[in-house]
This record gives sequence, structure tokens and C-alpha cells, in this order.
Amino acid sequence: MLILQLAIILIASKLAGSLSVRLGQPSVLGKLLIGIILGPSVLGLVNDTVTLAQLSQIGVILLMFIAGLETDIDDFKKSGKASSFVGLGGIILPLVGGYLVGGMVGLSTMESWFLGLLLSATSVSISVQALKELNQLQSREGTAIMGAAVIDDVVVIIALAFLMSFAGGDVNLTAVILKKVAFFAGAILVGWKAVPWFLRKFGSLKVTETVISSALIICFTFAYFAEYTGVAAIIGAYIAGVAISVTSFKQEVFEKVETIGYSMFVPVFFTSIGISAEFSGISENLALIAILTVLAILTKLVGAALGAKLSGFSWNSAMGIGAAMVSRGEVALIIAAIGLETKLLTQDLFAVLVVVILITTIVTPPMMKVFFNRGAERVEPVQSK
Repeated sequence: MLILQLAIILIASKLAGSLSVRLGQPSVLGKLLIGIILGPSVLGLVNDTVTLAQLSQIGVILLMFIAGLETDIDDFKKSGKASSFVGLGGIILPLVGGYLVGGMVGLSTMESWFLGLLLSATSVSISVQALKELNQLQSREGTAIMGAAVIDDVVVIIALAFLMSFAGGDVNLTAVILKKVAFFAGAILVGWKAVPWFLRKFGSLKVTETVISSALIICFTFAYFAEYTGVAAIIGAYIAGVAISVTSFKQEVFEKVETIGYSMFVPVFFTSIGISAEFSGISENLALIAILTVLAILTKLVGAALGAKLSGFSWNSAMGIGAAMVSRGEVALIIAAIGLETKLLTQDLFAVLVVVILITTIVTPPMMKVFFNRGAERVEPVQSK
């Protein structure tokens, strides 16, 4: 059954992506929407299984690894101020806005802060694909977005640890912070010293495709330890890509990983987001969904855009950066699952937030296209992958 589902996903995602491009939208929008159509909520041709979820995770890891490979380390260093302003601006407004709305709909103080923290999360995995299609991934704006995503992830995860400790959870704040510091310090050191050495040594083995195998080993190892220390796996994969980007193996690794990723795993990731959508039992909460969706989009868009503007970007670029930070994606879903497990979210509110997260993910690519293309010369769209 899995083999047939993969065949359905691949043909549907490619056709939907191509149609989306023909209609003037990024291909990723079509891939997200076709997932909803294929999934249990509409046609029921593909089910959200554990195996499909694991293939999807490989897809997002490879997508962020590719983004790291395409990152210019010198530009990344220069974007520190912009990334900090964008990341923090995109946290403050959603955090405060979520807290205030939580109080208005009858949540407790702790539940309201948790709602604000969940809305502060960002997942740029969808934005990465839109940036690639808009030829913006290696731009100053794209570099600021990637840096802001790293900052956003670290700040939100640490803030979540603080909140869980206040809520009575068994959380050792010192251990949480030390684990994250240890990961980033270790990742930088290993990326600087060990990654080039490992690529040379492993790549010299007398078997086929050793360079690409060694690159994938590095990618998955970084992703694993990132997740183990409480940092998202996608951040580990991105750092692994950046580490390889400064070696002589960059181009070979990029070309082959892109082939592997976009031939199967990345389409599965995009499509599975829609497949996992569950719309049953939410009709009585449509007003709350509308309120939280508007809040989620506007607070992240405005907060991140203001941060970008304060760091020197034009308004068009700032709004494009803000739009790229709107998607909550898998990071917010993970936080929502934690809230449900710890009773900081009810089952009904959890279902509402899943829909809100899905909507923010779907609207991000077309919003990015509007802002990034405004006032710019029209360029030929990148071929859909």
C-alpha cells in the first residue's frame, strides 16, 4: 500500500506544482493543497501513516540541508544584526498577541502564555522552497531569513522550557540551556574541523558514491543531535549544509542531494502536510479559527517586517522577510503536541491550532511572491521541482 501511495503522491505533487506555477504561484502552494485533496479529509487516497511521516521528516531535513549548502557563509556573518532584529521582532508581537487573545477567550494565564509562545514559532522549511523559486535564497533577504529562523528556534525552545518549569513540569532550566549551548558549540567546532576531514577520508574509500554518502551521514548526524538536545532537527541539517558549503565538495554534494531530495523525499514532505490535516469537529470553532489565523499571520508578518526595516531593509524587502516568517509548520505542531500532553491545551483548542498552523503554512508562499516581486522586474520563474 505504501508503494502505491508514494506513486500517487509523486505524480500528484508534480502535476499540482506545475499547475501552480502556470497560475503564477510558487509550486509549493500546489503541493500543499494537493495533499489536502489526497488525504482523509477529501479523497482519502493517502493516509497519514508513521512510515509516511518518517519519509516526510527525511524530506524536510534534506530541504534544509540543501538550503545550508546554498548559503554564503560570508553573507551569513554579515546578516547577524538583521537576523537578530527579524527573529526577535517575529517573536515579541505573536507572544504578546497570543497572550492577550488567550485571556479574552477564557484561557488561564499559563495557557495564554503557551498560546503566545506557540504562535511565536517559525518554520522556514516551506519558505526555503519559495525563496528558491523566487531566486531569493542566496540574497541578503534570504540570508537574514535563515539566520532569523535559527534565532527564533533557540529563543522559543528556551522560553518553552521556562514556561514548562513554571507550569509545574519536570524541567531543569540549566540543563536545557546547557544542552543547546553544547550543541551549537559542538556543531560549529565539528563543522569547522571535522567535517572537511571526514569528507576527504570517507570520500577516498574504494566504493561508489562515497562523497554523497559521507555528506548524508553528516547531515543526519547533525540533525539527530540537534533534535536530541532540544533544537529542531532542521536547524542541525541546515548547519551541516553550511559546514559543507565551505569545502571543495559543495557542488558535487549539492547536485546529488538535490536530485535525491526533490525526486521523492521533498515532495512527500510538502504533500504530507496537507494529508495530515484533520477538519472534522471544528465547525463549531470557526470564529476562533478565523481570529487566531488573522492574529498568527499579522503579528508575525508585522513583527518580523519591523525588525527587518529597523536593520536597514526597504519596506518591500522587509514585508517579504516578514511573509517568509509567517509559516509555523512542523515546529508549531511539535509545540502544540507538547501543550496537549501537558494539559496546557484542550483537545478542541489543539484541533483549532492545527488548522491555524496549516493555514499559515499555505498562505506563506503566495504572500512571499507578492512582496518579493512588488516593484521588481519580472523574472522567469524557476522550473518546478
